Amino acid sequence: MTAKSTGAIGAHNAKVMNRLELTRRLVGQLKRDEAVIGGIGNANFDLWASGQRPQNFYMLGSMGLAIPISLGVAIAQPRRHVLALEGDGSLLMQLGCLSTVAQQAPKNLTIIVWDNGMYQITGGQPTTSATTADLVGIARASGIANSAWAADEAEFDRLVTTALKGEGPSLIAARIDGKPGAEKIERDPVQIRERFMRGLGVKGQGVSNQ
Repeated sequence: MTAKSTGAIGAHNAKVMNRLELTRRLVGQLKRDEAVIGGIGNANFDLWASGQRPQNFYMLGSMGLAIPISLGVAIAQPRRHVLALEGDGSLLMQLGCLSTVAQQAPKNLTIIVWDNGMYQITGGQPTTSATTADLVGIARASGIANSAWAADEAEFDRLVTTALKGEGPSLIAARIDGKPGAEKIERDPVQIRERFMRGLGVKGQGVSNQ
């Protein structure tokens, strides 16, 4: 077996889908003020383009921290479902967070991984998920048993529906194409923070139980 056949491309037969379309399908399922943390770059660009919910948090310049931040929110507000939207490159930079998620085991946390096998925002350099790294396999080995590739859009919808029932933590990975994010966000860190705190109902209080 060659190295190229063992990575994200060769480990499964998942369809290559579009991140914006999947993000819109995901947001369409959110009915209970769920918190969504979008990873830097295209993950949060497409989240922004899917509708500016006050419960959305848009990462700026902090590669690999969408999952750790989501874990913190999930622990602080156990009655609110929390979703992390992260790219393959950012996850690879912070793989240790998966074992921490598994150890803490918050039932209200879902991780969505957009895997196009490259560092798209910096020029398309390949990540190891294009060759040797199976991110779902890594998540399962880290202890997140509810980890799966979305074979197509219908299965993505089904996996999200199941995850939102709160039996997590869960990880859903989707192979995506190389199209750039649909719309750039307003890069105002203070506004992003303040709006998110209001969305969580904790403005001026710190993050407390929902």
